[in-house]
Parts: sequence; C-alpha cells; structure tokens
Amino acid sequence: MPQWFDRDFYAQPAERVARQLVGAQLVRNLSDGRRAIGRVVETEAYVGPEDLACHASRGRTARTEVMFGPPGHAYVFLVYGVHHCLNAVTDPAGHAAAVLIRALEPLEGVEGSTRGPGLLCRAFGVDRRLNGIDLCGDVLHFRPAAPAGRVVATARVGVDYAGRWARRRLRFLEAGSPWVSVPPRK
Repeated sequence: MPQWFDRDFYAQPAERVARQLVGAQLVRNLSDGRRAIGRVVETEAYVGPEDLACHASRGRTARTEVMFGPPGHAYVFLVYGVHHCLNAVTDPAGHAAAVLIRALEPLEGVEGSTRGPGLLCRAFGVDRRLNGIDLCGDVLHFRPAAPAGRVVATARVGVDYAGRWARRRLRFLEAGSPWVSVPPRK
C-alpha cells in the first residue's frame, strides 16, 4: 500500500475524491517528531466555480489561488476569523475544486476533539501556514487504509445561502460513525 495518495488521485473530480477519502487516514508529521493520525469519517465536495457554496464561485482571489493550482495541495482557510478548515485541492489545474475534511476518528497522537473542521485542524496543528502545502509529501498527507463501511451522501452543512447547491448531496460520511460532526437527518 502506498505511503500516501499520489497527484493522479487528487486530479479526479471533487465528488469522487470526497467519497474515496472516507476511510483514508490523515497523517500530520510535526517538526518536533510527534505524529497525529486520524481516520477520515466525513467530507464535503466543493465542485468548482459553478457551485455557489464553493469559494471559487466568487472568482480567483489571493485567498482562493491555491484552489486553481495543481491538485493535491492543501487549501486552508480561516472561517469566522477563528477556525481553520482543511481542504484537499482536486480536479485538473485551472478548475478550482476541493474537498473539505469535516471529521476524523482519532487514531494516534491526537489531543482534542476532531468532530468538526475547525476542531480537527486545532487537534492536528493545521493553520494558514500550511495553505498550499503539497499533500503528496511527508508533512501532511492522506494515505490509503481499509475502506470505510457504508458511505452515505447527504446535503452539506451550513451552506443554506447557496440556493439549490445547498441541497446537493455532496457530503459523504461513514454510516453509523460516532465521530461525524453532524449526524445525518433521518
């Protein structure tokens, strides 16, 4: 099994990558030799400029520039001026799309909650300094692991402003996982 996913993996459509990342492991190697590992249990796909919930829908800006670059890099942004959010840039270069990592099951060296994008970033030491980092490298990467159980697609969380895009089933989670950030509605 490879150490981490390669660039070709991330060059796929965001929706496909989002589903395939459920069950993968996020690995963060810290400069002091510590390592944090968590199993991805929830993701959301942001499929490009036409997706009104995607940051790229507002055009190419300094903030979103990394989303337009080559796939397989981290897009880390700050929401509400408080919480960092980790995304994996997907699709071919030039088409801005990404996958938000919403929740992880902690496996090794994780301190704090990982039930939510801001919380998992805090627990893994992910902030804007990692924006643009290559996810095909050692510092921060996703690696294949045992496939998730049943993966469920639901509407994304907190994007009501995006009109019909708010109802699209672009959130993927492992059914029954106690680690998801917001349990799906019945």
